[in-house]
Amino acid sequence: MNIYVSGILWVAGAAVVAAVIGYLVRRFGWDEGRAENNDAAGQVFTIVAGLQAVLVAFVLIAQFDTVKATQDGATLEADSLVAATWAADALGDTTKDKVRTLAAAYSKTVAEKEWPRMRDGGKVPDTAWGQLEEMRKAVAEAPAEEDWVKDRKIEATNQLWQVYQAREARIAAAKDAGVGAVVWFALILGTIVTVLLPNLFGGTKLAAHVIIVSTLAGTITLLLFAIYQLQNPFTGGAKIGPDAFSSALDRLS
Repeated sequence: MNIYVSGILWVAGAAVVAAVIGYLVRRFGWDEGRAENNDAAGQVFTIVAGLQAVLVAFVLIAQFDTVKATQDGATLEADSLVAATWAADALGDTTKDKVRTLAAAYSKTVAEKEWPRMRDGGKVPDTAWGQLEEMRKAVAEAPAEEDWVKDRKIEATNQLWQVYQAREARIAAAKDAGVGAVVWFALILGTIVTVLLPNLFGGTKLAAHVIIVSTLAGTITLLLFAIYQLQNPFTGGAKIGPDAFSSALDRLS
């Protein structure tokens, strides 16, 4: 289902449920002293809603940061791979051809074999690890007598180390993706309490009250939907693609 359609259904569903509850409470609930309780209920609502707003904002911002960091890490990994290959071009024809071939194979493996596994939560194959290790060995065993060639060898080694670090972070992001069950429990329970508390207020007309509670429920649900979509950087609304590695493959081919 389209992400926008799903979001609309989430928001509309929550708004309708909140509106029905608000209507039933006002229509058939206990009215005595409701208006007089506005001050006390307002203080409680301010505290609960404030805590819920802080929690939702913190989790949502954390998800945005994770997606951005994962995207930047994938770009760094691909760019470092290309930089290592270019540096290895100075290490002789044998090393140059071997590193370039392995780098192209690494990019293809990541884009075609690893990315689908990161999206569906499956085990990432070890093929690319072997290819990265072969590149490291090829660079380490390359002869380097001149100072400039030594500098190129050091540069290739450093870039391959950056590839390794970025790869570790990318796989960890896929493995550890998702908001924890405890956090989801706090988010959902806090949302329910926040939406139900306005039913303790009095003074507003029935139509205005229904609009208020439904708007509140829809707004918070929209933020929860955003958190849900962003909790895995490789799926949902974020859905980071292997574009960086496809571009790297084009440069290396």
